[in-house]
Amino acid sequence: MPTCHGGTLDPFARGLLIVALGQATRVVDLVHDVPKEYQAVVAWGTETDNGDPLGRVIATGDASELTAERLDAVLAERLGWREQVPPATSAKRVGGERAYARAHRGEVFELPPVRVLLHEARWLGHDLAAGRSRLFLRCGRGYYVRSLVRDLGRALGCRAHVAELHRGAIGPWRDPGAGHAIPVTGEALFPWLAARDLDEREARQVAQGQPIATASLRAPAWTVPPGFPPSQGPVRGLAAGRLVALLRRTDDARLAPFANLRRGL
Repeated sequence: MPTCHGGTLDPFARGLLIVALGQATRVVDLVHDVPKEYQAVVAWGTETDNGDPLGRVIATGDASELTAERLDAVLAERLGWREQVPPATSAKRVGGERAYARAHRGEVFELPPVRVLLHEARWLGHDLAAGRSRLFLRCGRGYYVRSLVRDLGRALGCRAHVAELHRGAIGPWRDPGAGHAIPVTGEALFPWLAARDLDEREARQVAQGQPIATASLRAPAWTVPPGFPPSQGPVRGLAAGRLVALLRRTDDARLAPFANLRRGL
């Protein structure tokens, strides 16, 4: 059975990982349209080559002058849409190959900056005597917490890396805890998208690739937090409680299937 994930977790990190099975692998990219939430422990005073505790220390700095006020100010400057350079050990592709593979071979290369969204960020607490702070953030697709912390350390002149990282949520789904898996099917899939209930005839039409009338759409059951870009994704086609297709609006105000999930999810 085909299997893939909806966003990697770094080797040192823990938390929620979405795993798609079978037909779900065809539509798992939809999870990138919703926010992800993280908590991170920031270690001040050292920067590593990959931004985490498994990396090699490449720079150090004096963190003795840090204050909560300075940390609030520098974090606020990173909110919103910004250009961010991913870590060398990221999953970005360089010449058709994952960057981390080239970095692990010791190759030297530069990744271009990417425009990314930091929707919300706040400090949860500080132990500056020990050189540690705890951070909460909510971000959009392609955002790297390791890059944020690297850039904070450089801006403050003391260097920094991520000592611990936990992904607490992706969209409406929260981390159930280590060793626990929660199956998600039917109407619970992609609840940030509008839905169209299909009767038996319409379900057959959709399965044959035929468009149907827009009719009455159900509003999303879950919405992104205020200020986060709403998804412009497709419409879910639901039949007998199963997700059987993803539908795209056409110029003649109908809904045309572009992903048929004939057995349903």
